[in-house]
Amino acid sequence: MASSQAQRREAVQGIAMVRRSSESLPWALFGAGGFVVAFLFPVHIFLFAIAIPLGWVNDPGHHWMLELLHNPITRIYLFVFCALAFLHAAHRLRFTLVDMLRVKHLESGLGVLAYGAAIAGIIITIVVLVSVP
Repeated sequence: MASSQAQRREAVQGIAMVRRSSESLPWALFGAGGFVVAFLFPVHIFLFAIAIPLGWVNDPGHHWMLELLHNPITRIYLFVFCALAFLHAAHRLRFTLVDMLRVKHLESGLGVLAYGAAIAGIIITIVVLVSVP
């Protein structure tokens, strides 16, 4: 009896009790990945696809780039950059396919495929970063 009175009181006061979403971690990774991709990916594209080939910035050379990869901070940066980008892409692809193709019944299967591909990309990133001499 007391709980129903409390529920009525909350409804009258306009307080809605909302269940917490179980997808807070994927949405947080989606947001972080979106930030990283939106702000840092264009810098990489500008440097390595435009500025260096056009000679606006001196070419650092293969040896210098390998030396840069020996720094653990560079490897951590590249891992975080790639991992967040893969997770962002997986989340965006999953929900875009579900919404655009209207295949709500396949949402869990698409999630497994999308996040599985993201995890595979992250594992490949780790292997590449560890195997660089």
